Amino acid sequence: MSYGKLAYVYDLLMEDVPYEQWLQHVLMQKDRYHVQGNRLLELACGTGELAILLAKEGFAVTGVDLSDEMLSVARDKADHASVELNLFQQNMCELNGLGTFDLITIFCDSLNYLETPEQTKQTFLRVHEHLHEDGLFLFDVHTPFQMESVYENETFALVEEDVAYIWNCFPGEDLYSVEHELTFFVLDEASGQFERFEEIHKQRTYEQADYSNWLKEAGFTILSVTADFTEDAPDMEAKRLFFICKK
Repeated sequence: MSYGKLAYVYDLLMEDVPYEQWLQHVLMQKDRYHVQGNRLLELACGTGELAILLAKEGFAVTGVDLSDEMLSVARDKADHASVELNLFQQNMCELNGLGTFDLITIFCDSLNYLETPEQTKQTFLRVHEHLHEDGLFLFDVHTPFQMESVYENETFALVEEDVAYIWNCFPGEDLYSVEHELTFFVLDEASGQFERFEEIHKQRTYEQADYSNWLKEAGFTILSVTADFTEDAPDMEAKRLFFICKK
């Protein structure tokens, strides 16, 4: 799945996304588990918003994304921010040849874009291969509650001066999956007309126990699982799980 034209309006639509909270989460876990190195790999780095924040905190950041369009935007933003990012176009479940890192992250529910359990398991194996011994793997995923009670059959909309969207969510074919049907209207400054385009995005999640079993099979030790940017254990209405794992 590639974000295509969405890459160029992505940051406008993600203005309220809590990048600073993900940053603080990384800094907290690095300190808590005494990670000494600063080599960090961000998978599904998108347009580089979090990667740039991490670089400004002293991390040597490598970013990987499936979308060339997203990476192009990330390169421009990194140049503008005067930070160095090493950026590569790869599929996270086929990660290869990037060396080893002290921390690897997959945030903003990006892991949920993988279509099958096998792809998720393969990603965990590839991450394990790219981590230093005692390195940390940090990621978040949607919960089944989020998929079934927040997303399914809901419609969201946004209207701004130069961009608008209608976002419809439908149940997917698999358990705990949704399909996001996005229709965008983006102002073409040259013509003064709005251009319409559509994107379909599919997400799928699993029970916490499934993720835990797959992580252990890949060789990880699970240090903690918390919910919704807190230090609390997940309850039945948690929307996002945060896994902290160690090689």
